[in-house]
Amino acid sequence: MAKELRREIGTFTALATVMGTVIGGGVFFKTASVIAANHSANMTLLAWVVGGLLTLCAGLTSAELAAAIPRTGGAMRYLEYAYGKPLGFLMGWAQLLVYYPANIAALSIVFSTQWLALFHLSSAWQLPIAILCGGSITALNFLGARVGGTVQSVALIFKLLPIAVIVGVGLFVPANVPLSFWPISTGHHLGWGGAFSASLVATMFAYDGWIGIGNIAGEMKRPEKDLPRAIILGLTLITVIYTLINLVFLKTLPIDQIAGNQNAAAEASIHLFGQFGGRLVTIGILISVYGAINGYTLTGMRVPFAMAEEDNLPFSKYFRRLSRHTYVPYFAGSVQFAIALIMMLLGSFDLLTDMLVFVMWVFNCFIFIAVFRLRKREPELKRPYRVPWYPIIPLIALLGGFFILITTLVTEPGLAVTGLVLTLLGLPIYYWHQRPTLK
Repeated sequence: MAKELRREIGTFTALATVMGTVIGGGVFFKTASVIAANHSANMTLLAWVVGGLLTLCAGLTSAELAAAIPRTGGAMRYLEYAYGKPLGFLMGWAQLLVYYPANIAALSIVFSTQWLALFHLSSAWQLPIAILCGGSITALNFLGARVGGTVQSVALIFKLLPIAVIVGVGLFVPANVPLSFWPISTGHHLGWGGAFSASLVATMFAYDGWIGIGNIAGEMKRPEKDLPRAIILGLTLITVIYTLINLVFLKTLPIDQIAGNQNAAAEASIHLFGQFGGRLVTIGILISVYGAINGYTLTGMRVPFAMAEEDNLPFSKYFRRLSRHTYVPYFAGSVQFAIALIMMLLGSFDLLTDMLVFVMWVFNCFIFIAVFRLRKREPELKRPYRVPWYPIIPLIALLGGFFILITTLVTEPGLAVTGLVLTLLGLPIYYWHQRPTLK
């Protein structure tokens, strides 16, 4: 008899998984990009709220496929099931070439920026520290999944501490900067539509991670009730947390001091807690970012490994190699870090995060469409969980996805085209690799 996943996960564990997956380092650093796009306190808060609502619709929609197709590989398998192997391969390829390395590179750059600010080092140290950060995490994960998992568990605590401290204190400290919540406007004579579009796209990196929420559906006791409950409550709490921490930043520092300043979180902490307290909070942020990089490293190296196990990649025999003592896919991890290293040399935090958001939202839109496609093609498919208020929620997710893609294409066409080209390079590689089996 085939073994099945044990259904042991309840509501609280599912909620913790949702929040732990989505909350990373982005909320501390994307505020600078959001405010740089609009120079407006109230539009910044609106962008974080709308970003959270869009993420909520996306999570609720993708979870239907996760519950119906609970296979190892997650979203890659949903696309393969709905559209065929080439699209599933392309998503795995995009994760291998863009998504995970870009996350590692971008967050390593941010870690380095915070390290320089904390110890008042010269900017000449930025790249070496970023490389050392990403390289050390890869090395730690080569020691075994248990080591990587321990780093992740410790970092989870420090991930929430600086947020709790900043929000808990910052909300009750008298405002240093006056705020107006209405009417929603922009600064620096910017157009409303363009400013809001760019602001919303900038928030998407901080909300990234929701695509993996449904992967635990096959192990939940009551997925039809607990999964939507965990997604709604978890993503609502995250939206509230993100909005509140941005409110604290905005009432603590002048807008022009936040716009484009990746050290804004550290500077706000120093203003709230003094030099010593601010340094402690900054150390907590550093540990949080280190843990976020560890999460992407830990999971990212297993994507090409899973693809290689099915012989879907060139040089699959190397990608599926495991170290003798720790059983870690060391070749896949080394390739992942090598790509991240190239990205560190060539890109910036915003460039890398915007590219990975664009590429992944291309596949997200395919996932949303797949819900409609499978409802029509396979109405008898067992669905332990169905997206509520169908088809409204999936339509909101899909329209939001199109909005993100069109905005990026219009405002950053070079970045969008680069991401698409890197992704589409996977097609000739897929068909070339499959040629011996073609009849």
